[in-house]
Amino acid sequence: MKHLLFLAAALVFVSGFAGCAKKSDQLTTGVDGDYVVGTPLSERRDGSAFFSDKVIKGKFEPVYFGYDSFEVSDQQLVNVGQVADALRGMKNDIIIAGFTDDRGTEEYNRVLGEKRALAVRQALIGLGVNAGRIQTVSFGMEMPADPGSGDAAWAKNRRAEFGIIK
Repeated sequence: MKHLLFLAAALVFVSGFAGCAKKSDQLTTGVDGDYVVGTPLSERRDGSAFFSDKVIKGKFEPVYFGYDSFEVSDQQLVNVGQVADALRGMKNDIIIAGFTDDRGTEEYNRVLGEKRALAVRQALIGLGVNAGRIQTVSFGMEMPADPGSGDAAWAKNRRAEFGIIK
């Protein structure tokens, strides 16, 4: 009888995990204009809009992040404030692209890049920018700012960049 109860409990426990998605394939927080974050990576847009000729890049300094972090530091909040000030004086929307260094899996870095972009988005919203004017995308470890390895290169790659949509 004990064996039967143990087997029944084990089956209930295991069946509870049968429908769970792999965490590495899903984002976990926030909302973006085109999809709810949590959408499997395979169903997300590809981010090509960031590289369109309709997007002006390089007007604002990137926001840099610590290792394995998506927290916007007080020092980096100054950059975000400059972007917010500029957006108040223009009608253009903005797209924020999140990037990581090359440590970690592709899936993990894609999620971390998205969390970084969303953190910058939330900071802009907190500074009065209308949420509907801000798009986000993650490139993870793709397109490093510095293709080298080591602390200096990795620090340059842990960033969020801004693009102004024409």
